[in-house]
Amino acid sequence: MAELVIEGLTKRFGNVTAVDNVSLHVKDGEFVTLLGPSGCGKSTTLAAVAGLDRADGGRIQVGETVYFDAARGTYLPPEARSCGLVFQSYALWPHMTVADNVAFPLTLRKVTTADRKRRVSEVLDLVEMGSYAARFPHELSGGQQQRVALARTLVYHPAILLLDEPLSNLDAKLRDRARAWLAELRTRLHLTTIYVTHDQIEALSLSDRIVVMNGGHIAQIGTPQEIYERPADPFVADFIGTTNFLPARVRLGAAVGGLAQLELSDGQRLDVRVERPAPEGSSVTIAFRPEQMRAAPEAPAGEAGSIVATRVTSRSYVGGHWQVGLDIGGTPLRLETPQAPPGDDLQIWLPQTGGIVFPGAANVAA
Repeated sequence: MAELVIEGLTKRFGNVTAVDNVSLHVKDGEFVTLLGPSGCGKSTTLAAVAGLDRADGGRIQVGETVYFDAARGTYLPPEARSCGLVFQSYALWPHMTVADNVAFPLTLRKVTTADRKRRVSEVLDLVEMGSYAARFPHELSGGQQQRVALARTLVYHPAILLLDEPLSNLDAKLRDRARAWLAELRTRLHLTTIYVTHDQIEALSLSDRIVVMNGGHIAQIGTPQEIYERPADPFVADFIGTTNFLPARVRLGAAVGGLAQLELSDGQRLDVRVERPAPEGSSVTIAFRPEQMRAAPEAPAGEAGSIVATRVTSRSYVGGHWQVGLDIGGTPLRLETPQAPPGDDLQIWLPQTGGIVFPGAANVAA
């Protein structure tokens, strides 16, 4: 195992800067996920670490080995880097058995027959595929093929593990099972891992830390709980989970930790404790998660909050609860509630603590 240090990484494709001055330190044995929408630079960053794309600037080091240093002209080719890389495509040899597929990297490295058999057996048992050693890829499910692809990577003991959307080709139920299995495996391996995905559930459930990327930059780095509960900006709040954004004006200002009074676009007011300064008269956006909001009769006893009037625009039963579309002064919101509201008007409760107030208007995708 080894730590990964990325400093000032930059990669351009023509006039497009796909990765712009990205720096990241991944500790020994840490599982870090690069998360973001398509085109944010996460896969390009991974490819630069693996050596598949040569960066234009910056430095990459794993343990004591410098993989890339633009200032010194250092560039190790992919085969000289001790990286285990698993793509979303399984890339298994169809004419080889599971055991032969896994043994192939060891054959290339001229590992002895006895040692090769031992290591193949060990790694297949690790991914719970030992009883499938004699089967061919077409005799396996997608999830089983992905386990074989992972075993083929682990068999040569890489210094770091790079996973590029490894579960994206699986159907929803199989993906859930594979995610649970991968979570168990990572606790046993303690292998320094970079995991690339656009799936927020994968990122939240698997990671020690999440790196949210946007437009080639790092938007925020933090634990899953930090990213979800304290997003750095509206983009992160919108990308991680579902978030309701309400434009407002500060009627009574407050310093950090203070209680501000906000006026919504339709004139309704609510009190919110702020984690950023909220100067009086400034325009802000307040973000609430659907699970933080309540239909007014369901408000938690003894917890401070504000009640505002909304108009019901839609109702959808999604199994165990309802997703209710709401409107406040032309702003859409989503509420999750155990009972469908009976009429077209609904009062909702918004907590005094827990909502996040961002300065200015939220710039998020529709």
